[in-house]
Amino acid sequence: MIARSSLTVVLAAGEGTRMRSSLPKVLHPVAGQSLLSHVLRAAPNGEGASLAVVVGPDHEAVADETRRIRSDASTFVQRERLGTAHAVLAAREAIADGADDLLIAFGDTPLISAETFERLRAPLKNGAALAVLGFRAADPTGYGRLVVENGKLVAIREQADASAEERKITLCNAGVMAFDGRRAPGILDEIGNANAKGEYYLTDAVAIVRRQGLEAVVIETSEDEVRGINTKAQLAEAEAVLQARLRKAAMEAGVTLIAPETVYLAADTKFGRDVTIEPFVVIGPGVTIGDGAVIHSFSHIVEATIGKKVSIGPYARLRPGTSLGDGSRIGNFVETKAAILEEGVKVNHLSYVGDAHVGANSNLGAGTITCNYDGFLKHKTLIGKGAFIGTNSSLVAPVKIGAGAYIGSGSVITRDVPDDAMAVERSPQSVREGGAARYREIKMKAKAAKGS
Repeated sequence: MIARSSLTVVLAAGEGTRMRSSLPKVLHPVAGQSLLSHVLRAAPNGEGASLAVVVGPDHEAVADETRRIRSDASTFVQRERLGTAHAVLAAREAIADGADDLLIAFGDTPLISAETFERLRAPLKNGAALAVLGFRAADPTGYGRLVVENGKLVAIREQADASAEERKITLCNAGVMAFDGRRAPGILDEIGNANAKGEYYLTDAVAIVRRQGLEAVVIETSEDEVRGINTKAQLAEAEAVLQARLRKAAMEAGVTLIAPETVYLAADTKFGRDVTIEPFVVIGPGVTIGDGAVIHSFSHIVEATIGKKVSIGPYARLRPGTSLGDGSRIGNFVETKAAILEEGVKVNHLSYVGDAHVGANSNLGAGTITCNYDGFLKHKTLIGKGAFIGTNSSLVAPVKIGAGAYIGSGSVITRDVPDDAMAVERSPQSVREGGAARYREIKMKAKAAKGS
């Protein structure tokens, strides 16, 4: 059986004035991703699925976000805001291609799921011309009511036009619809603007479908799933709902969240097995956490890759571009940025490691700073395997610390240090070949003496 093709038209042209922000409404983030991003990721994808996003005339940023998330998407501009049906027909060119199913969604409903889109399409296979997404409202005041008779949708009645009996209906219109793509152009073109505002309303499609002798049905979902975002308060409510979903999914996948309500996750966070996250941790977008890792309290992580059995925090900050090898340790008040730390590296206290590559099993003592910025450009620090960086050391990039090298406490390193060298740089005559080897020999003797 050949799968039905689909076109999803996402309406994202609204100004969002009630958000009180210069940022377009659909670009406000929930769980680390824009409202629009959540909708685009839920929309049908893959073979036979196409996507069109309707944007406002000055919203190039929305078009850019669309292309970033779905490179297959087309964008269309609604130059005048004359109602939802008018917005849909801004994508007339895409609609004319004649997909089997035409889905209409909104860019400010981030909680809608791919499964709901598929449920909405199902009646079209059985001959329905229109399927409307509905929900049972705890308080239906202000919503359009879905009037159903004998299991069929007969009207969408707006609050102002509803009779006293119709206002008792709790089944409400979510706005999301699916049309039989062959019939959609004729239905949409018949929608008029003979109303107080002179606008073209998508809700009129139900009456037109009935008048044409076709079938309209309702598909129900939860009220949470179709939350539209118009204010910062509603944005916070959607964040709370999505965080609850993400925490539940993480725990069901085996992640230990000691105090789930205090942990904030991103929609794309990836976890390995037996991960533990302590209270008051914030994980932003682009984070992957390996098996057995422990994230201690009050840590903040964004765009980072964390290996197996890594320990982070408490009070650690991992900024974009951080990669931690298996068994590495990042301690309290440590910040990393664009830093690769190989297997077994330890940075346990009060340090900044930025624009750096640190070799396996190196140790960076408390107060170590990679001085990566000279006021104009960022520079790289390279630290070889097994190096030991003493406390309160400043490594002035660009600089290379060799494998097995030893940097004495309080050093300011401004030039490369060879492998297995000792450097105590408080004056220019700094690097002494073989110093690290002598240091290890003394340390081994002291350890042996202590043991005896």
